[in-house]
Parts: sequence; structure tokens; C-alpha cells
Amino acid sequence: MATLNTFTPWALAVALTLGGACGGAQAAYVDVLDLPAKTSALVVHSALRDVALAGERLVAAGPRGHIVYSDNQGQDWHQASVPVSADLNALAFPTALEGWAVGNDGVILHSRDGGANWAVQLDGRQIGALVAAHYQALAKAYPEDAQWAQFAAEGQRLEQEGADKPLLGVWFADARHGYAVGVFNLILRTDDGGSTWVPMQDRTDNPQGFHLNAIRAVGDALYLVGEQGLLLKWDAGQQRFVALPSPYPGTWFGVFGKPGEVLAYGLRGHVARSLDGGQSWAKVDTGVTQSITAASLDSHGDYWLFSQGGQVLRSRDGGLSFAVQPQVPPAPVAGALQTGANATVLVGERGVRVLPAR
Repeated sequence: MATLNTFTPWALAVALTLGGACGGAQAAYVDVLDLPAKTSALVVHSALRDVALAGERLVAAGPRGHIVYSDNQGQDWHQASVPVSADLNALAFPTALEGWAVGNDGVILHSRDGGANWAVQLDGRQIGALVAAHYQALAKAYPEDAQWAQFAAEGQRLEQEGADKPLLGVWFADARHGYAVGVFNLILRTDDGGSTWVPMQDRTDNPQGFHLNAIRAVGDALYLVGEQGLLLKWDAGQQRFVALPSPYPGTWFGVFGKPGEVLAYGLRGHVARSLDGGQSWAKVDTGVTQSITAASLDSHGDYWLFSQGGQVLRSRDGGLSFAVQPQVPPAPVAGALQTGANATVLVGERGVRVLPAR
């Protein structure tokens, strides 16, 4: 991989501005949505926020549009070609080749080659108009229903605010059907691989517009989690995400599990476990007070949790209890997964770390 400068877009803009002041020509501002990600030999050691498997390939993404991939279980990494410098927050690969990344500025990226090259499908400059047009059409078709006019007005507000619409989570059932979710109940669905996206704010039991932090399937069920205790589950009969009772009023950062067991994890070490599809929950004592920010399931069926402080916890009893695992040196974790060989791949503020199988 070629070694290029390691300026962040902000630092680069400052440098260009100073250079212009000295040389008599001031550089114009370039939006991060129009600025390709800078290549850097140090990107693997820079902040990353999520990691996913594209077949057997590891793919990780993070701030400044950085995406890296490895074909040898994390020993060597290559930087992907990304057309934006927006911060990226989440990844999904329903197949070995087809993948999506979402991030700040409402950006949705798509890869057809396992994460090596990416193209923009949607960004925050388009989302407001998309939302407004969708609900204006419904308001025109059903003028007696006031909710459509309210959603249309929200779309117009989003359009006026510009691109700043962070997307925080993404999930795809296959290469055609998926969701992207984010702040203030922003939720988009595609049924054609991202060629078109449809707003679904009216399909969530989230009247206060809490942030949607993550979306994930457990078995045949699809869950959404968010701030202030928000737990939602897709109801195929009602065609909406319906509210579930929550054992904790604080923020949930994620949900995972296996058929018959669902675990939600979040702020201040809180974890809850459900054996009935989220209809009831039991609190799990993790023994830690740091926020749980990532989770994974290994091939043995053991659950792993990772904290903002770098603690690693493992459960061998289906999530009933967790034990802190030795971890040296600790570092904040934003995303995690288990490889086929049960090595643990972690990403966070210090880049990528690969822990051997235990």
C-alpha cells in the first residue's frame, strides 16, 4: 500500500488555508461528502468504529471515510477506495461481495467487491427531500390523516438543515433488503439493494423521536435499540417496529444473541436477557460499570461483551453470567467479531487488534 500524507480533512483544510494566506490564494472549503478518503499507512492504527466479515474477509470502518480490509485474518490490511471523508459508523455484509457502510452526513455507501471499493448510494443532502416527498404524497392521498402532514413537515425541516444526519446502524437480510437507522428516529428501508430508499419514521413506536443506535436480527426476529431504554421489534403482521418493555431507562447500544436468547447491552455496564422474544427481560449482572459498546458470539455459542474501558467479558452459560477476561493492554472497543478460528477482532480508538483464540 502506498504511503501518503496522514492529514485529517480538518487539518488539511487548515494547512491549505494557511498556505493560501502565505501565497496569496486561499483554498476553497470542500465538503466531506465530496472529498475522497485520504490514504495513509497508519490507518489501521487510527480510530475505527465497526468491523464485519465479508465471507472470510475482515472489513473495518471508521472516521474520515477510512475503510480497511484483510484477507489473512488480520495479519495484513489494505485501505479501501472510498469516495467520501465522512465519519463511518457501521457495516453490513449480507454476502461475501455485497456490503454497505453508513455514517455521519447521512451517507450510505455500497460495495460490490467485498469492501475494496465503495460508491455513494445516498447522503444527507438528499435525505430531507426524500422524506418530505414520501410523506407529502401520503398527505395528498390521505388528507384526513394528520400524521402524514406532520411527517412531511419533518422532512422539510430535515431538508432545510442540510446534510448533518448521522446514520448509526445498518442491517441487510440479503443483497436486496435492508435498513439504515440513525438519529431522531431516522429509518430508511430498501428492497432493491439500495437503488431506492423509503423512509419509515411512521413505522416505529418511537413518538418522541429517540435516536436509533443499532439494528440487528436474532434468529428470525429483527430488533432496534436506542436511547432512553428504547427497544423495538419488527412485527410482520402490523408492518412496523413495535415497542418492547425495557428493564432499563438508559441508552442501549446494541442487541445480539441466538434463537431463543436475546441480549441487549448499553450504558454503564447494563445488560438484559430475554428468552421470550423480548416480551420480558431479566437484568444480567456484568460486574462492570463501563458502558458495553460491542458484542460478539463465537462458534462455541459463547457470548462476548466489550466495554468502553477495554474490558472483555465472556459468558459460557447463555448470557446468565459474565466473567472479565484478562486483557493487556486495555483499550476502548467500538466493534468486535469472532473469526472462524475464534480469534477476536477488536476495533476502537487505537485501530485494529486481533486477540488469539481462547
